[in-house]
Amino acid sequence: MGVDARGDHAMGFSHEASAHHFLLLTDGGAIEVGAKDQADKVTRDEIRMHLSHIAQMFTDGNFQVPMFIHDTVPPGVSVMESKRSAITYTFEPTQTGGRVRIATADKDALEAIHQFLNFQIDDHRTGDSKAVESPR
Repeated sequence: MGVDARGDHAMGFSHEASAHHFLLLTDGGAIEVGAKDQADKVTRDEIRMHLSHIAQMFTDGNFQVPMFIHDTVPPGVSVMESKRSAITYTFEPTQTGGRVRIATADKDALEAIHQFLNFQIDDHRTGDSKAVESPR
C-alpha cells in the first residue's frame, strides 16, 4: 500500500519491523511505535528519533509528515494547527521504541485529536480500539 511505502520513507524505519498503535484518551491520545523484535535496537533507536522529531514538529504546528505519509490532510489537522497553543505533544521513550503523548483541556482540540487518531487507526490498519479511555 502507498501509506506503507511513504511511511517507511518518511519515518526512516520499516513498518514491517515495527508496530504502530494509536490510543484515544479522555485528555487527548497517544501515538505509540515499537520494534517488533525486542533485540532490534537499530529500529528502536530509529523509532525514538522519529517520534521525538514528530513531537517537536507537531508542537510547532507542522503536520507535513502525516500529510506526506497519508497523501492527504488527515481529519483534525486544521484544528490542531490552529489550536497548537492548547495542545501539548510529549515524547516518551519506551522499552522497544517510544510514544508521543498528546494532551489538551480544550474541547475543540480534543475532538480534532480524536479525529486525527481515528484516521490513523484506519489508514495504518492497526485494529486499535476507538474507545476513549482514561490515561494510564
